[in-house]
Amino acid sequence: MPTVIKLRKGLNIRLAGKAEKILLPEVTVTRFGVRFADFPGLVARLEVQEGDRVMAGSVLFHDKAAPEVKYVSPVSGVVREIIRGDKRVLVEVVIDQEGNEKINFGAADPLKLTREEVTSKLQQSGLWPVLRQRPYHIVARPGVVPRDIFISAFDTAPLAPDIDFALTNIHGGHLQSGINALSGLTSGKIHISTEAGGSRVTEMKNLKNVVFHQFSGPHPAGNPGIQIHHIAPVSKGEVVWTVDLQDVVSIGRLFDTGFYDRERIIALAGPGVQHRNYHRITPGASVSGILKGNLAEGKWRIISGNVLTGKKITSEGSFGFYDNMVTVIPEGDYHELLGWAGPGLKKFSYWRTFVSRLIPQKEYKIDTNLHGGRRAFVVTGHYEKVLPMDIYPMHLLKAILTGEIEMMENLGIYEVAEEDFALCEYIDPSKTEIQEIIRSGINLMIKEMN
Repeated sequence: MPTVIKLRKGLNIRLAGKAEKILLPEVTVTRFGVRFADFPGLVARLEVQEGDRVMAGSVLFHDKAAPEVKYVSPVSGVVREIIRGDKRVLVEVVIDQEGNEKINFGAADPLKLTREEVTSKLQQSGLWPVLRQRPYHIVARPGVVPRDIFISAFDTAPLAPDIDFALTNIHGGHLQSGINALSGLTSGKIHISTEAGGSRVTEMKNLKNVVFHQFSGPHPAGNPGIQIHHIAPVSKGEVVWTVDLQDVVSIGRLFDTGFYDRERIIALAGPGVQHRNYHRITPGASVSGILKGNLAEGKWRIISGNVLTGKKITSEGSFGFYDNMVTVIPEGDYHELLGWAGPGLKKFSYWRTFVSRLIPQKEYKIDTNLHGGRRAFVVTGHYEKVLPMDIYPMHLLKAILTGEIEMMENLGIYEVAEEDFALCEYIDPSKTEIQEIIRSGINLMIKEMN
């Protein structure tokens, strides 16, 4: 039995509205979209036009820097719209689903294929983008052999879904086939991290060609970046990959059946939802199907993902490529006179300023209000208390803001991703967009290395 890695630093945000472990029947959705913002660093070249017919697995666009990496349609239908933003920046490809036509990429036993053949099948089918690399937290670059591959089998974000429950409800299994395919892509090991006590799923317990680890502690213990840091940190010149556990199943399904199918079990959670349950959904699907008639009265923010790292969408918006939940919380578009002066019985806070700190198990209906304006970026010494990594977060942020490349390297830029700093942003009294700063630093490093 693996040793439990105990993390003390972090913070569990006690947000009300966790999903019940009930999987509802799949709802019919006809609008699907692939958002370009889901892929940081992507410079896309379109391969379709409005009005084109596509099948599930048809190429919509590719990466100009790596043309072999394809981004495909999740369903069959017609390209309804190609949405562009300012300066004609690509925003989203929207597809109206019609029929159920799929491209057959051919079933194969990954253990009998070469690394090049496994790589080619993942790239041609459009499943390659599920692989993300550290450093930089971007889609894995072709031609690079990762030192190791890391998979997190639990999620500690606010209202996060139970991954064991999701895994037991995915059609057909395929997990071992996905692991077999991944094992041929790395020169090292495949590491799977579970919560202390291990996974309850039999298929997980019986996996071969993997190394198990166990973690305990508050969020962000479930983040792959935190797990990598405590298992085998990334040094300069090294590359490791991360992949979501449900996407490992998708990879296995590709090799077992020959079809691109990224079915996911997701949680619909948050105080703004009347019926909080689990749903079967394909990434890119409009969330209107699971939200229609299910929102409580009031003004709500709909988030694809969790409240710390997710993206704001509309009630018709597309479910994100990497997300595993939809969260609905109150909009905080109000002013509160002298809010800091009250006892704060109904407010959750990291800081020891409210009486609520004396009620450790209470859950809160937290909204999006900043509770104050943006201020000077000040040193508090508290980032280190919610980031369980052996780095100096404030020093790294300052190095990014001043563009000090060498200092950024020495302070751990190769190990981090935006999600690892989400709690720093949450507790920051200066209301600084810390995740944006981290991404800007990563982008600077990519530019410098090219």
